[in-house]
Amino acid sequence: MWHLYQFPLCPFSRKVRLALAEKGVAVELKRVSPWLQDDEFADLNPAGQTPVLVEESKGIVLVDSIAIAEYFEEVLDKAPMIPGNAIARAEVRRLVQWFDGKLHTDVVAPLMQERMIKRLVNRDAPDTNVLRKAMTAANGHLDYIDYLLDHRRWLAGPALTLADLAAAAQLSVADYLGGLDWRGHKQTAGWYAGMKSRPSFRALLSERMEVIQPPAHYDKVDF
Repeated sequence: MWHLYQFPLCPFSRKVRLALAEKGVAVELKRVSPWLQDDEFADLNPAGQTPVLVEESKGIVLVDSIAIAEYFEEVLDKAPMIPGNAIARAEVRRLVQWFDGKLHTDVVAPLMQERMIKRLVNRDAPDTNVLRKAMTAANGHLDYIDYLLDHRRWLAGPALTLADLAAAAQLSVADYLGGLDWRGHKQTAGWYAGMKSRPSFRALLSERMEVIQPPAHYDKVDF
């Protein structure tokens, strides 16, 4: 049995959960709070970052969301998430890096710091300037996704790929934390509504963080 050490609002954990669900891989979730020192988890990943996927009976420990996703691409043919020829696969990987890197850095990480970490750990008020900057950046990222969807059915091409899962995972956390203004982004809103309607997404949308509640539209497909 696979065990996924994850945190509910970790977008990289969410990406892995979506990928595994799309491939039909059953996992048991083990919650880890990244800001707490946990010797057991540190033994698995000294960096202290989620996600980590473990199969104890086989002695397998997989660290990092990209490494986990690529592992299952290699061992499972079902529901390929990096499909196509070399050029198509390169585009999927480029976009995954964009969403995991720039979208996370510009938008999701500051939202998590100001609206989650400060509230749960530091008991501090959020910095409104940081929030304003993150939400402005979010609008630019939604514009870019609009552009992609103007030219493609899915973000990386004609089929659902890991790029869609990476983007949806990051946006779902930003949306939970009230950092997205969907107005004026019809293409992206329609794509995200489709992502939210997938069975793989249902468990994510049903979860709630203690103290922090999402906007009313968060788990609604029609928003």
